[in-house]
Amino acid sequence: MENKIRVVVAKPGLDGHDRGAKVVARALRDAGMEVIYTGLRQTPEQIVQTALQEDADVIAISILSGAHMALIPKIIELLKKEEAEDIIVLGGGIIPEEDRDKLLDAGVYSIMGPGTDTRDIARIIKDAVKERGEKIAS
Repeated sequence: MENKIRVVVAKPGLDGHDRGAKVVARALRDAGMEVIYTGLRQTPEQIVQTALQEDADVIAISILSGAHMALIPKIIELLKKEEAEDIIVLGGGIIPEEDRDKLLDAGVYSIMGPGTDTRDIARIIKDAVKERGEKIAS
């Protein structure tokens, strides 16, 4: 029996808009993944603790506020502190092109902007988990 991929969809910081995160969460669920949505205005600490408690394979971060260069690296730092670097971190939302390489260098697996097809997001997650050697359900 294969394990389902467990994804925490997170909205860090002061973002007050979560329609995109909810669309992604539903699409991932429809793709056969278990999805835990954190809700709005989560701290990096809350997000990491949720991922640890839920035994998540992936944290998918949706951010629109412009605080991506502070919040996403903090999440990665906290994962390292918890010795949980095997949790894959994805970034999505409004992330300027000039910040993408910095986030990828910091440990983000992939960054997806507005309009990314949800099927592509599901495929990216499945590919990332396969690279990490996890079993996934089809």
